[in-house]
Amino acid sequence: MLYWALVFFIIAIVAAVFGFGGIATAAAGIAKLLFFIFIVVALVMFFMGRGTGRPLTH
Repeated sequence: MLYWALVFFIIAIVAAVFGFGGIATAAAGIAKLLFFIFIVVALVMFFMGRGTGRPLTH
């Protein structure tokens, strides 16, 4: 998902350089949405995985 966010970000940069404002805005919006979805999923996985390990006892 982070890969696709980066792809759409690059598409937005290239479209903005060539003057395609509508395409650049749409691609940047998609990239932003995918990035925030990635952050939410990563945080959920982080907090779900915290309680599953064995306690560290020596």
